[in-house]
Amino acid sequence: MTTSIFINVPVRDLAAAMAYYKALGFEHNPQFTDETAASIVISDTIYVMLLTHEKFESFSKQPVPDATSQIGALYALSRDSREEVDAIAEAGLKAGGTEQRDPDDYGFMYSRAIADIDGHIWEYVWMDMTKFPSE
Repeated sequence: MTTSIFINVPVRDLAAAMAYYKALGFEHNPQFTDETAASIVISDTIYVMLLTHEKFESFSKQPVPDATSQIGALYALSRDSREEVDAIAEAGLKAGGTEQRDPDDYGFMYSRAIADIDGHIWEYVWMDMTKFPSE
C-alpha cells in the first residue's frame, strides 16, 4: 500500500475554506465531505482535511490555536517550476490569502509562503538539485 498523508486543519467557515482551495486548483472528494469536514485532494497521496473547529476539537483535548496569531506547523508543497510556485502563490493571494514574507530565492531553490484564509501557512517550493552549490 502506498503511504498517504492527511493534513488536518481547523477552519472557521468550511464553505469559504473549500472555495479558497478550489481557487488554487484543488478539488474536494465528496465521499469524505459533509457539513463538518471536507477532503481536499492535493495529489494521489496528499490530502488536506478541512475540519470545522467543533470537528477538529473532537480529535484532541488541546485547544484549537488561532493560526492567525500562533503557529503550530508550516506545510510545504513542491511545484515543478518557479512559474508554478508563482502561479499557485498568486492564486492564493487572489483568493484571500496573505504573503508571509518575501520570496526565498537561492538559485537552486525558490519558495513563497502564503497563509490561507484561516492563517495556515503553505510554502510552495521548487528545487533544481543540479544547481545546488557544491561547497
